[in-house]
Amino acid sequence: MNETAIKILVAGPSGAGKTTLIQTLSQSPVVNTDVPCSTANRSTTVAMDFGQLQLDQYAIHLFGAPGQERFDFTWEILLDGALGVLLLVSGKDATHFPQARRIYDYLLSRNPVPLVLGITHQDHPNCWDGKEVASYLDLDPAAAVPINATDLESATELLVRLFDCVERA
Repeated sequence: MNETAIKILVAGPSGAGKTTLIQTLSQSPVVNTDVPCSTANRSTTVAMDFGQLQLDQYAIHLFGAPGQERFDFTWEILLDGALGVLLLVSGKDATHFPQARRIYDYLLSRNPVPLVLGITHQDHPNCWDGKEVASYLDLDPAAAVPINATDLESATELLVRLFDCVERA
């Protein structure tokens, strides 16, 4: 059977859940370049994450971009050849929304591919919902999906929504 490789970029501000989403979806061990973060009690990606999953004859390659602007030189490289973008943003912290907008503008100005917005951290009280975040980012609310990046069903829903957008494009 011939296999078709599909590249998907997972992007978003630092702490949005990109590495977690890739770990949840990947059927193979995830390659990541996380290092301890000096400003928080967590780690941060400094180059990329990579995971894979197989769906029928499709080998889906998930490339996670670092969220910090000082690593923005990797974004265009990781975007090259991507069929679509999963843009994640934490719904619990509106201070990340401007960075999400900058990432959105940067990526789609270089390669206008289908994009779906995943709003993470939905388990927190007073979390922004998909329509609110989409409105803030001036995106179609239909492209916004509230997700739990640690839940396979929720993460898969985001990926399916992206493939629906790709099919319509």
